[in-house]
Amino acid sequence: MDYKNILAQLSKTLSPKRLEHSIGVSKTAEEMAERFGCDRVKAKLAGLLHDVAREIPVEEFLPRAQAFGIVVNDMERAEPILLHAPLAAKLAEAEFQIHDAEILQAIFLHTTGGTHMSMLDKIIYLADVIEPGRNFGGLEEIRTLAQSDLDKALLLALNQSISYILERGGLIHPATIEARNDLLLKGVH
Repeated sequence: MDYKNILAQLSKTLSPKRLEHSIGVSKTAEEMAERFGCDRVKAKLAGLLHDVAREIPVEEFLPRAQAFGIVVNDMERAEPILLHAPLAAKLAEAEFQIHDAEILQAIFLHTTGGTHMSMLDKIIYLADVIEPGRNFGGLEEIRTLAQSDLDKALLLALNQSISYILERGGLIHPATIEARNDLLLKGVH
């Protein structure tokens, strides 16, 4: 399914606000892909589909994840909203005929991150954070870094996410810690 058809389908299933966010992530991802020499079409598609599961009622996340064969850990049982990313990857494949492993992985990792993230993974994670509709403290610094250094921008975004969760007494997904540590072990500061 091509971008135009996916967009038409999403306009029927996502709220206007979520659709606007997804389009913003898609455009931001495409621009970043152009800047860093990544596949623009893959970035554009992954950005558009990254939140396809986000508006599924939270009480349906666990049953749907189990139906798709997604391995659910204790963290995701406690915070089922974290499953929207793996579910989005499965829905992108099942409902939108996206079979490209790189696109599916980028969608899967867009919320928590992970170790050994590809350039596309980093672009989708960051595009979700910095798209034009976002507005939070420290965002401009991440946007500025994302113009020239994906890894430094990603590290800052992960640090801010972790700080935000800690301030609220929330659970931090192990993949987020692993993503941060992976960058630090590679010498990103």
